[in-house]
Amino acid sequence: MLDKIRSFKGRKAKVLGHAEVSKYAVLVPLIAEDEDYYVVFEKRAATLKWQPGEICFPGGRMEPDDRGTKASAIRETCEELGLDPEDIEVIAPLDVMVHPGNFIIVPYLAFINDRSKINPNHQEVERLLYVPLSFLMNTEPQQHNVSVRMFMEEDFPFELIPHGKNYPMRTGSYMQYFYFWEGEVIWGMTSRILQHFLDLLKS
Repeated sequence: MLDKIRSFKGRKAKVLGHAEVSKYAVLVPLIAEDEDYYVVFEKRAATLKWQPGEICFPGGRMEPDDRGTKASAIRETCEELGLDPEDIEVIAPLDVMVHPGNFIIVPYLAFINDRSKINPNHQEVERLLYVPLSFLMNTEPQQHNVSVRMFMEEDFPFELIPHGKNYPMRTGSYMQYFYFWEGEVIWGMTSRILQHFLDLLKS
């Protein structure tokens, strides 16, 4: 047992429970053009089952054959934007998002080297938004607080915990951001990742 315990030395921490949740990876893609930088967003096709018509970053679910989340983000972006991996320069990972809906999102900041090579897959992407980074940096989003509460199933064994049904369950919260561009609303997980990136630039 001592040898087993000592074998933990040098272990790198992961997100607790990561093996039981779905993992997604996205790119926060930048394009340098006209002496400015643009952030590329997708408007998801209206025919998609998951989040039709919403604004998002390119990316998707990690597949078993992917060699890590960065590979997932690149693969999904290539499928959605018609690019080759060599068209993408990954700069760095951004912070991992753990969502209460039982999934994890790993975002990566990246450059798309040549805008002319983008050829969206219209089965997944209705259109693209090229939003100037200068606009995002100088725009205050609408902000609204979201509360997260615990709801127990009917068969939850309250008798096993102190105070039973009167146990003081904690309430969580997080800020939701809303950006507006060309009649579209950037919100949800996408806007939280975007806000994190903008905060890093401003710090």
